[in-house]
Order: sequence, then structure tokens, then C-alpha cells
Amino acid sequence: MKYPMDVPVKTVQLGAGGTGGHIAPHLYRLLYTLARPARYIICDGDKVEEKNLLRQNFSPADRGENKARVLAERYSTVFGLEAEYIPAFVEKLETLMELIRPNEWELDENIYQRVKEMVILLGAVDNNKSRQLCHQAFYQSRDLVYIDSGNGEFSGQVVCGVRRNGHTFFKPIGGVQPEMLRDTDKFPSELSCAEASISDPQSMAANITAATAVVNMVYNILAHGESLVRQTDFSTRTVKMQTILEKQRRRAA
Repeated sequence: MKYPMDVPVKTVQLGAGGTGGHIAPHLYRLLYTLARPARYIICDGDKVEEKNLLRQNFSPADRGENKARVLAERYSTVFGLEAEYIPAFVEKLETLMELIRPNEWELDENIYQRVKEMVILLGAVDNNKSRQLCHQAFYQSRDLVYIDSGNGEFSGQVVCGVRRNGHTFFKPIGGVQPEMLRDTDKFPSELSCAEASISDPQSMAANITAATAVVNMVYNILAHGESLVRQTDFSTRTVKMQTILEKQRRRAA
């Protein structure tokens, strides 16, 4: 699928932990190289804890600080971009819809021409209730690229859903794995302290691999105006990535 290369872009990322923290530095670098206006908004209500230092992209000096703020301020400063972040969990549909609403840009001061930005939603969350929220927002959007990543200790997947002109060209994670939509887990803010301390086992390698797949998809969309990959499954034990391409998914549909 082809994507415009001459319009502003806004990327909204939910989650700044294991995968999201490793996405941030590379995505900031990519946006810095683009010859068009770009915004990057990171959302997460969690704070850096000692246990996060084992596999997440934080240092001891970050302990006690909001994860979204740390990433946004650290890398926006390096690459000269505005630091945009929301130090809270996005758990309401109206909040998410407002975040991914495409804004209009006036690109030329001499010619009155307003252009709508392209919006990319990145799901770097660790719960299916947040994915269900993104699923709803995806189908209520006229135009949206929604890339979701998920992984365990040794394996994971990244799925790219695409809406254009009110039509679904490629299904999001909820269409690929419908059991995710039936999951009855909780939002991060609904977890008790005991529940929050228990999470699915993950590893630094799996988080980095998931982040790499996400950045690759975004890079192809923004730098080349085309992405052939709709889904990537990976294993860090075998150091193997298997992709489903655009044509393969069409034949399987």
C-alpha cells in the first residue's frame, strides 16, 4: 500500500515501558530526518521502578519519574523536536479519539492551503483491554495506521492495521487475533498493587525485537511511502522473524 510522503505526520504511542521505551529513540531519529512536519506523543501513566531497569530503556537516575516524560524529554532534546507526552494512562475512548484526530496544517504562509496530517497509532501496551480500546478507535476512524506490538519472554508479534477513507484495508490486531477482543483483563489503573507487581514474563531481547519490527514498519511508511509487511511474528530463541506480506494476506482473506 502507498502512503503520502508530502503531508505532516502525527504519531501517538500508548505505552513507554518494555517495548515503547526501545521504540522512542529510533522513532525520534527517524522523525528528525523527515523533510516534513512531525509530532510524536508518548502516553503512559507509569513510573520507573527498580525492576524496570532490567529490560526497559531507563537508567537508575530515572527511578520515580514518569516513563513518558523521561523518554520525551530525553530524546526530543537530542533531536531538537518538541517534547510531547501525556503522563497518564489513556483508558477512555473519547480521550484516544481526540489524540488521533488528524489536525490541519498550513504549510505555506504565502499560499492558503491546509493539509490534514497522517496519523499513526502505536500500541506498546501489555494488556488486552487497552488493545480493545484501540480496536474501537480504529474502526471509528476514517484514516488511521494502527501498529500493535505484543510479546512474552521469547516470542511476539507486530500487526499493522490500515483504515483509509472509512474502509479497512488491513485488519488490526483484534481482527487477526479475535480472542483478544474477548479477554476480560484490566486497564493499568484498575490493577491493585499486588496485581501490578505480577506481569507476564518478558525479556529485554523480546522487547527490543518487537520495537525493531515496529520501527521498521514506520520507517517504510514514512521514508519510502510503502509498506509490504502486514504482520511479523518472531522468536528470540531461534533469532527468527516470519512476515506476512500484503499479497499473502489478500490471498488468505
